[in-house]
Amino acid sequence: MFKIYNSDIQTNQLKQIEKIEKGCWISMVNPTEAEIKEVCKKTKIAEEFIRYSLDFEEKARIDSEEDDGTILFIVDVPIIEKEKDTEIHTTMPLGMIVVRDDYFITVSLKKNIIIDNFERKKIKAFSTYKKSRFLFQIMYTNASHYLTYLKQINKETEIAESILKNSMKNRELLKLLSLEKSLVYFTTSLKSNELVMEKTLRGKILKLYEEDEDILEDAIVENKQAIEMSGIYRDILNGTMDAYASIISNNLNGVMKFLTSITIILAIPTLIASLWGMNVPVPLQGHPYGFIILSLICIVVTIISILLLKRRDLLD
Repeated sequence: MFKIYNSDIQTNQLKQIEKIEKGCWISMVNPTEAEIKEVCKKTKIAEEFIRYSLDFEEKARIDSEEDDGTILFIVDVPIIEKEKDTEIHTTMPLGMIVVRDDYFITVSLKKNIIIDNFERKKIKAFSTYKKSRFLFQIMYTNASHYLTYLKQINKETEIAESILKNSMKNRELLKLLSLEKSLVYFTTSLKSNELVMEKTLRGKILKLYEEDEDILEDAIVENKQAIEMSGIYRDILNGTMDAYASIISNNLNGVMKFLTSITIILAIPTLIASLWGMNVPVPLQGHPYGFIILSLICIVVTIISILLLKRRDLLD
C-alpha cells in the first residue's frame, strides 16, 4: 500500500491527500505490482528504484539517475521480528527517493517505527517539500532509534544474566545467543549507514543547506555513538557467553567426577558380595557370624574409600 502526504506551505501542517502532486511525500510499505507501476508512471522514475528497497538483503548505499536527477538513498533501519514466542532485533532496508525537486518517496518492505513516527506527526519541524531536510531528519531519527534498541538489548541481556545466575536454562542461553546475533546485525548496518551519511555530507550527491547540514552532522554523531555502544555491548556479551560456557563445562566435569566416585564406592561392596556369593569354598563359609563380619568389612572398606576420595577432592 502507499499513502500520500503533503505539508501546507502556510501552516506547515501535515495532511494526507488523495492524489500525487508536487512537493508531496509518498510513503510506500510493501506495495503491490500495480502500486509500483502507478507511482513510477506518475513520478516518472524507473521501477528499479522502488524494487531495490524491497529486497531484504539490499545493503545501504546511494544510487542516482543522472538523466533526470533522481537519487536513491538506502539505509538500514532497526526492526523487531517475532519468532514463535521470542522477539528478535534485526534490520531491514529503507529506501528514500528524491525525485528531482518534485517528490519524496520512502519505500520499505515492512512497517517500521521510523516512518511511523513521521506519519503520526511525532517528529516536529519537518516539511514534505523540504526534501533534503526531510531526508536528514529520517537519518537522524533512525540513528536515535538504534540507540534506543541498543539500550533495550542491554536490559534484556541483564535480565537473562540474572536468571542464569540461579539456574542454567537453555532458554536464557538461547536468548543471549539471539541478542548477540542482533548486535552483529546492528553493527554491520550502522557502519553501512555511516558510509552513506558521510558520502552525503561531502555534498556531491545532494545540495546541502547550512541548517540541513547541521542535522546531517548530528545524525552522523548519533550513528557513531550507536556504533560504539553496539561494539561495547557485543564485547560484554561475548565475554558473558564465554564465561557461561566455561561454567557449564566446569559444572559438567564436576558432575562426572562425582558420579565416577560414587560408582567406585558402590563397586567395592558389590565386589565383596560377588566373591562370597560364588559356589566355591570361601573363608568364613561356615562361621556363625560370617555375614556380620563381611558386612563390617564392606562398611570399613567403603568408609576408607570415601575418605580417600574426599582427600583427593573427588566428592565435592
